[in-house]
Amino acid sequence: MKQVLQDLKNGDTFLVNTPLPIVNKNDVLISTHKSLISVGTEKMLVNFGKANLVEKALQQPDKVKMVIDKIRTDGVLSTVSALNSKLSQPIPLGYSNVGRVIDIGSNVTHVSIGDRVVSNGSHADIVRVNKNLCAKVPKNVTDQQAAFTVPASIGLQGVRLAAPTLGECFVVIGAGLIGLLTIQLLIANGCRVLAVDFDEDKLKLAAKFGAESFNANNSEELISTALRFSRSNGVDGVIITASTTSSDPISQAANISRKRGRIILVGVTGLTLNRAEFYEKELTFQVSCSYGPGRYDSSYEVDGNDYPIGFVRWTEQRNFEAILDMIATNKVDPSPIVSHSFKLDEVVKAYDTLTTSPAPLGVILEYQSKKELETKTKVEITPSKILSSESCDNVTIGLIGAGNYSSRVFIPALAKTPALLHTLVSSGGTNSVIHGKKFGFNLASTSVDDIFDEADINTVAITTRHNSHANFVIQSLNSGKHTFVEKPLALTHTELEDIKKAYEAAKIKVPHLQLMVGFNRRFSPLVVKMKSLLENVNAPKSFIFTVNSGSLPPSHWTQDIQVGGGRIIGEACHFVDLMRHLSSSKITSVQATKMYDSSIPSYIEDVATLNITFADGSFGSIHYLANGSSSYPKERLEVFTSGKILQIDNFRKLKGYGWKGFKSTTLWKQNKGHNECISSFITSIKANKAALIPFDELYEVSKFTIDAAAQLRDK
Repeated sequence: MKQVLQDLKNGDTFLVNTPLPIVNKNDVLISTHKSLISVGTEKMLVNFGKANLVEKALQQPDKVKMVIDKIRTDGVLSTVSALNSKLSQPIPLGYSNVGRVIDIGSNVTHVSIGDRVVSNGSHADIVRVNKNLCAKVPKNVTDQQAAFTVPASIGLQGVRLAAPTLGECFVVIGAGLIGLLTIQLLIANGCRVLAVDFDEDKLKLAAKFGAESFNANNSEELISTALRFSRSNGVDGVIITASTTSSDPISQAANISRKRGRIILVGVTGLTLNRAEFYEKELTFQVSCSYGPGRYDSSYEVDGNDYPIGFVRWTEQRNFEAILDMIATNKVDPSPIVSHSFKLDEVVKAYDTLTTSPAPLGVILEYQSKKELETKTKVEITPSKILSSESCDNVTIGLIGAGNYSSRVFIPALAKTPALLHTLVSSGGTNSVIHGKKFGFNLASTSVDDIFDEADINTVAITTRHNSHANFVIQSLNSGKHTFVEKPLALTHTELEDIKKAYEAAKIKVPHLQLMVGFNRRFSPLVVKMKSLLENVNAPKSFIFTVNSGSLPPSHWTQDIQVGGGRIIGEACHFVDLMRHLSSSKITSVQATKMYDSSIPSYIEDVATLNITFADGSFGSIHYLANGSSSYPKERLEVFTSGKILQIDNFRKLKGYGWKGFKSTTLWKQNKGHNECISSFITSIKANKAALIPFDELYEVSKFTIDAAAQLRDK
């Protein structure tokens, strides 16, 4: 299948061949007929991509502060590396798609295979969307008309917030794609509408839909025009659909409104508000969020949970349906808004139109018929490579997971090793192609069976979400393959015991089989140095580990106990393991305490302390704190023993107090041991060495971390 992507570094648009996405229980798979390029949103993305770094920074001042904080804590080199990695990841374009359903998940009941539907799917000949993000298309609505459903729903959400009543007068500032659709929606609500824009051709279209018009080139006359239009009362409401960095539309809206008028921002403008303009009239100002309730709510958009209609009448999906009904009854007609049409293979030309055409509006992409589509779950991306694990020295990798961590940290580190990169799997397919091609994988796939069933792959790496780790580890071990899994190893004691059984059975068949968890901090050069110093100390040790983890919203997947396992299991396991490593002694107990705050959901456990004791008399405290400042270093480890102290500060500096012959060492940039961890794993397999971390330690660390999380949830 083909997917449209954009390079954020330079703004280039291109097509890639990707494997067919896997259909999960809440998913709908659609063969695309047409999709609509959103001139405003997608032109903004293209312009952002073409901007230089300084211009990009000026467009996102909030991100600049984050960069400055990261430089202060992690150093310039680490920050630059992270920025380049982020910008080098192309993004899918498009969010308004119409096509025919070719597959559905087990939880999908409102559409069937063969139905024609609209969705917020991207520009691709096959798209996968959640069941709450698509709606059936009425028979008398054409594909071209239906392709406007999603941007029309953006306008509809703005109209709903404005709450127009029959006979009111409204001004729409910005008669672009969404503005023209919004004008039709207001007129359908029985309102009189004044359209404001700089483009006379767009104003003629607005007049065709029944609006009066005003050319904004004569901005000084807008107030008098609006006053006449409103019969000297001031307009009841203003919906701003323009895209500009200026705050002028906000000021204009305030000046033309009546007392207690409503101003709704659907587009993008500057937000400098003049208090006097709003104060005297007691104006209401509200920013509209995309196409309705449910947007950006993972419970709705990922888990497929609908809002009860008695409590939330108009959701994203129900807004889609409302727009389709209005098109079907001729109350809204997008057809005159179509300005250009291109075949999918002409997509580069289509996007050039956004910047070269004087006034693009509705730009349609057309797709080939279903019979001609490639529907493979696996595509070759580096055909010249011949990979095999027949040689006992070869480490041939199959990697499951191509998300942010994998693409920005794990895969670059893996690419530096002598391992052969065979197959990269991601459920959507796009990431496996992008990152697989960049780092030299042979195949991109959406099916894990392409890894487990491939005889040439002898090593599996897993960097997926935490709730899938245990199952993939067990499948890998049962397949007789070496296994690297990014932490955590398991989320529950049951999963941990199942892994133990699978590991013991696999070791009987393949004695040198390795299971490794990505506890990379053990391999940091500063930890290696600390470990060498502590090996000469026989006395017990006291550890203090302060983790300034930073807050995450309750909606983040790591906070979901079922998916991420919570941040103690998902992240604090790193620090439990590091203490276990440095103490060289078994853990005997763990006691966990969390902060109680009425404003924090009871299941959130990211402000907590874990107190750990070891068999040799050592003990340690892990202060995992999400309530600190981002300008403070993220991690600090202190070790007290025999009249001496060692301190690692954010994995950049190691200081010694009272150590003969050692005072400090500083790295050029932060090093948490990612490269060293993965390189050591590959080297140990090639040399048939013993596991880098004995399974008993992996089991022990996982067990006590799960125990700690359970204590926090019981309190």
